Amino acid sequence: MTVQYQTAGIHHITAFVRDAQANVDFYAGVLGLRLVKKTINFDAPEVYHLYFGDQQGSPGTIITFFPWPNSRKGRVGGGQVGVTTYVVPAGSFSFWADRLQQFGIAYEQTTRFGETFLQFEDRDGLKLEIVEREAGAPSQWAFGGVPADKAIKGFGGAILYSTAPERTADLLEHVMGLRKVGQEGLYARYQSTADIGNIIDLPVNPVAAGVGGAGTVHHIAWRAVDDAEHARWRTHVEQSGFHPTPIVDRQYFNALYFREAGGILFEIATDPPGFARDEEPDALGEKLMLPEWFEPKREIIESNLTPITVRELEGNQ
Repeated sequence: MTVQYQTAGIHHITAFVRDAQANVDFYAGVLGLRLVKKTINFDAPEVYHLYFGDQQGSPGTIITFFPWPNSRKGRVGGGQVGVTTYVVPAGSFSFWADRLQQFGIAYEQTTRFGETFLQFEDRDGLKLEIVEREAGAPSQWAFGGVPADKAIKGFGGAILYSTAPERTADLLEHVMGLRKVGQEGLYARYQSTADIGNIIDLPVNPVAAGVGGAGTVHHIAWRAVDDAEHARWRTHVEQSGFHPTPIVDRQYFNALYFREAGGILFEIATDPPGFARDEEPDALGEKLMLPEWFEPKREIIESNLTPITVRELEGNQ
């Protein structure tokens, strides 16, 4: 079958956590990512929406969070991103193993497709892993004891947990345009065209359904080049038998959503306009940014949010 549509890869991944400051401390303080946008959940303005990525929040580097202080603990399982993969420069593995140990974060070393991974969890139980790869532009961001030459470059990809892996595999290949590049043991591997956020490993056996909540991924978003291609993606997804939402303005990208047959919520998001649309590039993430329709309620919104600070942690050497 000729593939007419090909996403470059992952745009962002969005997850649920409980504590906003603990979230900032982990992803900025421990992992050294940049908080590129501090805003709110447009559908629940009493909750932050925090975005972490490289120096400019490039597509393929962005992990985002909804911190719900009293949310239930989720259970990672089918219908979710099971593991989010970060890619670091070749030769920096021992730095990251030492750093996790330094902060008391337990990890395991595992292999898939000839690659070695450090697997660990964040403070809410979200499953993460780090892999070395040559591909991908190096980060220009250094913070909290993570030098730029060791810093996370962005996503390596993800492990998708599907309740119907054959149907998810068909979607990845024939709707999203990824290419199957291997199968080893319990995993099949798919690759997109970008040099980061481009590797998807899919367990070939069904995974029992998970339960949403803190420590689980809400959705995975895929890249569209621009608004025109985004509109074509919506038609393509609908003609492929899925039920995409209308296109939604998320300020920093446009979005559409649909749930695939294995239970995973997919989003397709535009690369532009990006996070510098309402802040200077050197000031990203410093101020609470609100869309214009929420500006009249800024005082109320800010009073309902616990203040957060990007800070260097005491554990840094």
